[in-house]
Amino acid sequence: MEATVLETAVRAVELYASQHPRPTQVNIKQAAEMLGLSVPTVRKLMKAGEMSLNRCGLIPIEQVDRVRAVRSSS
Repeated sequence: MEATVLETAVRAVELYASQHPRPTQVNIKQAAEMLGLSVPTVRKLMKAGEMSLNRCGLIPIEQVDRVRAVRSSS
């Protein structure tokens, strides 16, 4: 029974991801929401060189993922 529930949950996540693809870049407010931080804290991360804006004035999603990984391992 647990395997069926897990399979259903995995399938639900796959369906959601296929219908709602992640953005390739986000603005500062979106990055803050994704990281569970405030906008000023994201700006501090940017000032410290942990994140930066691209030419479009947005933060690449890879940078958000990297910061999230570092914060979750701490």
